[in-house]
Amino acid sequence: MAEADPQKTFNVHDAKTQLSKLIDRAHAGEEIILSKAGKPYAKLVAFEPTPLPRRQPGRFKHLLRDIDPDAVLAPCFTEEELDEIENASLFPPE
Repeated sequence: MAEADPQKTFNVHDAKTQLSKLIDRAHAGEEIILSKAGKPYAKLVAFEPTPLPRRQPGRFKHLLRDIDPDAVLAPCFTEEELDEIENASLFPPE
């Protein structure tokens, strides 16, 4: 772009036809206002990613205090149920 356009507000129809240029301007630091029926509706600004917090291994271990290890390791099925599942046919007779 040779010269910066001083206009900061665009109606939605104009913005659709110039979206690529408007994105470039926003990326360069400008704030672009999109209007609908003459009223400000949205703002187009550069994206600034927020850094993720550092991982802290073990930070949720306090949540495991109330869990009974025997209940977690207990079998879900009886031996009879397991036998029935193992012997079940994938294709039942019609």
